[in-house]
Amino acid sequence: MNTTTLILAVVTAIVVFIVGGFLGVYFSRRQRTKRLQEKFGPEYDRMVSETEDQRKVEDELEARLDRVEALEIQALSEEQREHFAGQWQSTQAKFVDQPLVAIQEADQLIKKIMYKKGYPVEDFERRAADISVDYPELVINYRNMRDIVDKSDREDISTEELRQAMIHSRSLFEELLGMDVNEYTNQKEKV
Repeated sequence: MNTTTLILAVVTAIVVFIVGGFLGVYFSRRQRTKRLQEKFGPEYDRMVSETEDQRKVEDELEARLDRVEALEIQALSEEQREHFAGQWQSTQAKFVDQPLVAIQEADQLIKKIMYKKGYPVEDFERRAADISVDYPELVINYRNMRDIVDKSDREDISTEELRQAMIHSRSLFEELLGMDVNEYTNQKEKV
């Protein structure tokens, strides 16, 4: 084997190694992106559109996964579920005469359930981030509900906005509770 052939073989091997490395990184990142898009759905899209830095978003979502995995999330007992379902019914009944109060109470009920399940509840953004791991389809509802409550501090909000906030909070409440509140009511009436 002459020197030219040897040099050509070494250069080819180096190029193949470098290209292979780049392709490996590229496909690894694509797999990560696909996995996180599937896991977080609309939350992934929201974050990318707000941040416009896909790598930063994906790092944050990975950190959320790790943080929530380290928590000791636990199911509610049947007694706790019934207690919270009863509180929800009381809160929902207030909606007719005091819609804003009902929505504020619904927000507090969600916070209480999260606390009982083992989620940290210090601030809203942390709660929303943690919820996005286990309930990615509902975190947008939670954010929308909170936006409406915050908006009510600054201006009048329509009955339709209040109704939407109640619907948003109910969907998350029921998921956290692990039961449909109407189902609870029907069971209670049969007894």
